[in-house]
Amino acid sequence: MYAFIKTGGKQYKVSEGDIVKVEKLDGEVGSSVVLDTVLSVGEGESITIGTPTVEGAKVMAEIVEQSKGKKVIIFKKKRRQGYTKKQGHRQFFTGLKIQEIKA
Repeated sequence: MYAFIKTGGKQYKVSEGDIVKVEKLDGEVGSSVVLDTVLSVGEGESITIGTPTVEGAKVMAEIVEQSKGKKVIIFKKKRRQGYTKKQGHRQFFTGLKIQEIKA
């Protein structure tokens, strides 16, 4: 069984047992999360597509990590002006282990 979920403005295809890195969610490592914005659910050849979400469908997940992504360097420069600006950014991520898909 698989499902398409939406969290953090992005969509992910998940199955039971998968580990997915999503945008930061509140919660401690080891706590459980219920994701109820399920866009579609499928099993084998049958698929249920929501309008916009599937009624009563939920995905249960456990938080396995809270981490940061790779550092992204933003570098701006204006030629012949002596102007340079350097800035770094690291995005926060949450690692989820999908435990159960209820449809």
